Amino acid sequence: MTIGGRRVADDTEAYVIAEIGHNHEGSLERAEELFRQAAAAGAHAAKLQKRDNRKVFTQDMYDQPYLGRNSYGPTYGAHREALEFGRAEYEHLAQLAADLGIHFFATAFDTASVDFLMDLDLPAIKIASGDLTNTPLLSYAAKAGKPMIISTGGASLEEVRLACRTILPINDQLAVLQCTAVYPAPPEMLHLNVIQAFRREFPSVVIGFSGHDQGPDLSSVSYGLGARVIEKHFTLDQTRPGSDHHFSLSPAELSTLVTALNRAHRALGSEVKTPLVEEAPALFKMGKKVVAAYDLPAGHVLRESDLAFKSPGDGLKPYRLNELIGRSLRQPVAVDEPLSPELTILAESIHAS
Repeated sequence: MTIGGRRVADDTEAYVIAEIGHNHEGSLERAEELFRQAAAAGAHAAKLQKRDNRKVFTQDMYDQPYLGRNSYGPTYGAHREALEFGRAEYEHLAQLAADLGIHFFATAFDTASVDFLMDLDLPAIKIASGDLTNTPLLSYAAKAGKPMIISTGGASLEEVRLACRTILPINDQLAVLQCTAVYPAPPEMLHLNVIQAFRREFPSVVIGFSGHDQGPDLSSVSYGLGARVIEKHFTLDQTRPGSDHHFSLSPAELSTLVTALNRAHRALGSEVKTPLVEEAPALFKMGKKVVAAYDLPAGHVLRESDLAFKSPGDGLKPYRLNELIGRSLRQPVAVDEPLSPELTILAESIHAS
């Protein structure tokens, strides 16, 4: 797939998304700093979340009391509205992202939010795990014609198949992310091997990892398994109130993540096993060649007991010893001197003459 002109495929580095969500806490100034820090850490995209709260929640859920450390309002609806950016903020952040050289897009939780984001011409659209089974939203978002990224937390394989069957006939620019909807998710709940299963099941799409685990280290494992889109929550302060801060990456951790993923890309290299020029000095020192075990006269018919295998490894490799056994030496060979087929003739040739 291609996001904002950046190609994402098996042979590329990971595409890293700094998932800010609502860690800006409704502050445009804090959102700006999150964008700057994400860019400085090497992320390729900064991502928010967009909801039309009146349409997303039932009236009862919107009006329910929501008190506690993580609350930004007395009811859940007031809390959500306090965290929601409007058009002016999105336009401002889109320009900031362009100035910083990173992509900016958001997760859409409803069709009105899809329209809002597409009217801004953002380069991609994300659908959260909770909407993986919301096929009307998947279809609507697919028709927008932008690259789509979907998370799969809490889903069965059949539900992921259904989502792909809904999107792909409309839009083939798709990334499917393995995800665990636990916050934070301990390592034993990540099931990173699902990445390989997704690669087999959906060979035409990009596979990725949306990590709710703490820290950056396991994302490199996901890259090694084939994930090419890596999404991690991002914050300026892990101690802040809010449901996401505590498991989000700090700026330093995000920088560590990007560096580690780039190293993993370089380390994977080629599928072809072949000796490297750079390995030659070590193999010269440590490798073995076939030499005479002791002084051998001309005409001697070689036996395995006449051969020794010693360093440096600049001669006939030991696995070629059968090319020597049973052949007669053309000339004397001193102990430790290298042996080669060119120094021998067939023993039968001697008897025949």
